[in-house]
Amino acid sequence: MSLPPGCRRQGENLVCRLNKSLYGLKQASRQWFAKFSEAIQAAGYTQSKADYSLFTCKNGKSFMALLIYVDDILITGNNVAAINSLKQFLHTRFRIKDLGDLKYFFGIEVSRSKQGICISQRKYTLEILKDAGILGARPVSFPMEQNIKLSNEGEILKDPAKYRRLVGRLIYLTITRPDITSAVHVLSMFMHEPRIPHMDAAVRILRYLKYTPGQGILFPTQDDLKLKAFCDSDWAGCPTTRRSTTGYCVFLGNSLISWRTKRQKTVSLSSAEAEYRAMASTCCELSWLRCLLQDLQLTHSEPVTLHCDNQATLHIADNPVFHERTRHIEMDCHFIRDKIQDGSIVTKHVSSSQQVADILTKPLGKEGFSTMLCKLGVLDIHSPT
Repeated sequence: MSLPPGCRRQGENLVCRLNKSLYGLKQASRQWFAKFSEAIQAAGYTQSKADYSLFTCKNGKSFMALLIYVDDILITGNNVAAINSLKQFLHTRFRIKDLGDLKYFFGIEVSRSKQGICISQRKYTLEILKDAGILGARPVSFPMEQNIKLSNEGEILKDPAKYRRLVGRLIYLTITRPDITSAVHVLSMFMHEPRIPHMDAAVRILRYLKYTPGQGILFPTQDDLKLKAFCDSDWAGCPTTRRSTTGYCVFLGNSLISWRTKRQKTVSLSSAEAEYRAMASTCCELSWLRCLLQDLQLTHSEPVTLHCDNQATLHIADNPVFHERTRHIEMDCHFIRDKIQDGSIVTKHVSSSQQVADILTKPLGKEGFSTMLCKLGVLDIHSPT
């Protein structure tokens, strides 16, 4: 490291040798995490293979879990004395500040009640609305028009950076808002060359957020802790590439814990193929969640129920016989058959009206959107009712 100006004498060519990593260096975060991991594992904690930022420790009936993000740490467990002992250990190795019970973490608000734990991003949502100047706009009850098809048509925006910043903030908001995930996914496809219709669609999402700024997710206190999932696809929904969109949501009991909207990599030749690819993606998520729950001492011995509303897809998944219509599908999609055969996944048909993953694949009308929100367990925790 070069010496700062004024500290070097004329003719000298000295440098500083660093004793520890500092903020701003390329390897600072890696070195910090390596040092923290070494210290916490020396204290008897085990690093999770499903999520390397998760450390757990089980000692008899006592169980502790620690989650780290850069230099912010969440600690939980069923033994208060063990939690205090861990805090004391960390304070001897690092200088830490105890902020008390979890209430606010990276824009996510956490509130507790007898019914359970609610998470939302109300403050972050209001900041987005304020910066965009939408606080006085008229609110709407759903984020995107049902039959809208955005494409690369329309006048190009003069200031694309404003659109990119807005969509980037909306992407972070989807951490607790599955209701806007599908709409934000569509807008993120036009980041390279945004146009006026894209900005108008983004403004509509802001007007919807004004309608429900405190909307969040409830994790009930009483639950059965059994995994179940719903998967769906919007066949050839993209007007420019004709690719399909995968959408899935995973529940632990009645709590929504994982959801995703993603454009498929290839064009599907039928709705059954699109649904089959969506089912394979959901199966990957379920396999990962089972490993994560095992690290949290939640053994899920029963098969996970995977709901799909396409009968042809269910037959393809259950029947390992080679078929002419499926020979073009990549082999990685067929691993769901192995999961079904080893008993870790069980498929089940669900009617389209009960398919909650619909909200993640395409824009819904007002009534359908409200119905799916109720089934997802999304609620406005700041509502007077």
